[in-house]
Amino acid sequence: MTFPETDDLFETTVRGRRLRVSVRRATAGTGPIRTPLLLLNGIGASLELLQPFVDELPGDLEVIRFDVPGIGGSPLPVVPYHMSTFAPLVGTLVTRLGHREVDVLGFSWGGGLAQQFAVTQRRQCRRLVLAATGTGSLMVPARPQVLGRMLTPRRHRDPAYAARIAGEIYGGTMRTHPERAADVLHAYTRGGPQRGYYYQLLAGAGWSSLPFLGLIRQPTLIVAGDDDPIVPAVNARIMNRGIPRSRLHLYSGGHLALLTEAHELAPVIDGFLTGPDPR
Repeated sequence: MTFPETDDLFETTVRGRRLRVSVRRATAGTGPIRTPLLLLNGIGASLELLQPFVDELPGDLEVIRFDVPGIGGSPLPVVPYHMSTFAPLVGTLVTRLGHREVDVLGFSWGGGLAQQFAVTQRRQCRRLVLAATGTGSLMVPARPQVLGRMLTPRRHRDPAYAARIAGEIYGGTMRTHPERAADVLHAYTRGGPQRGYYYQLLAGAGWSSLPFLGLIRQPTLIVAGDDDPIVPAVNARIMNRGIPRSRLHLYSGGHLALLTEAHELAPVIDGFLTGPDPR
């Protein structure tokens, strides 16, 4: 895909790991300069996957995205990484880009990294958005059939397979229009080595935010679908109870609504980023 002219796309080495980074520069606005928004992506997906959501955000907001090691345009790492060690690396990237703090949105797998970042890099995180995500290994799990589908990156590589299983694993509008999942996964994202997908799975092995939800002190918006087979909505309610300054936005839809219904969710999220604290 072709990025807009307002986007800078480059590679940089952070703590020995080579990352492909995209920065959508903010256009001049009439209001105060806004805190940049850092997006942390789902498993197996390159930074392009979030383009439909980025397109719906106001132009005066700087948006930062990157490919995790072994995904998209970031080279496969020599050794695996873990949520707890990768969050400080993200903090170093934020500093290198010239920012003292950012707002952070974590989508699916990226929501786990976002929670870790909010705790270990708390001075760099102003506000937090958790979309279609849970608390890691200690959470109310998906059905075994759904979990089985998530153990392989095949849906990112085979459009026909993605369309065939979309309703089962993504829910929401994918149940009636499963071809939309193939469109989103394959029109926007780019593949990487299969081992990168398994490294990303391994990064979350044994990790859970459940014991430290109370340490997430930032104003937090939890965005969850009422028909998300991958992350059942009860997990969002658990996070809402555990994170002190959080509020829950439950929408009618599935796991990919941030992308397929971005025109509905982007204003909700932007309103939170510019509005008062939840509590």
